[in-house]
Amino acid sequence: MNILIKQIEVIERIDQLIRLQATGTPEALAYRLSISKTKLYRILNIMKDLNAPILYDVAVQSFVYEEAVGFQFGFYSSHVREYA
Repeated sequence: MNILIKQIEVIERIDQLIRLQATGTPEALAYRLSISKTKLYRILNIMKDLNAPILYDVAVQSFVYEEAVGFQFGFYSSHVREYA
């Protein structure tokens, strides 16, 4: 599988878990994603470089977004094409 696609899939999964406030500790999240803690922090930094307002909330033991944001990657049609 293409490395870029794999990284995007990991970002999408992290995004989903952050929205659910269910990442757990950094160690638990890295284990869940089958990546190293170092790689996890690299990906989180990429997300932050893309303006994701991520922080770790000690009270809920999860990464959270400081404000509501959305992440989408891919190509989407702006209208539905009708087929005859």
